[in-house]
Amino acid sequence: MTRIDFHTNVPDKLAYACRLARKAYMAHNKVVLLTEDARQLATLNAALWTFSDTDFLPHVLADDALAPQTPIVLTASDSEQLPHFDILVNLSRHPPANFARFQRLFEIVSADQDDAAAGRQRYAFYKRQDFQPTHFVAGKT
Repeated sequence: MTRIDFHTNVPDKLAYACRLARKAYMAHNKVVLLTEDARQLATLNAALWTFSDTDFLPHVLADDALAPQTPIVLTASDSEQLPHFDILVNLSRHPPANFARFQRLFEIVSADQDDAAAGRQRYAFYKRQDFQPTHFVAGKT
């Protein structure tokens, strides 16, 4: 069963996603980053190239021919054919259609009221599906 972790009150969702991707990559996991739309996808793609001066985070878009060999894959569509199913980081405001295929799902929720409301709806959705999401508040230990 997919382990679902909600990370809420996140001040910068893209920077947070970059840190999660780096942590997953360093642990030899493969990760898919799902964005809300093409604009956020382009911004995240650029952020991964400039995220760290010392770390290289190999990533491609899901429709790239190298996606099956690349540990970090970016997409704005949860219906797209994905090359691997270790970790999914959801930056969108909707439950991903294929989330149950992944070993682990991270739901990233900002402090924005609309984003937090959408996060609560996703949390309730997973509970109705008999998942037991865990909850972490960013900035608290």
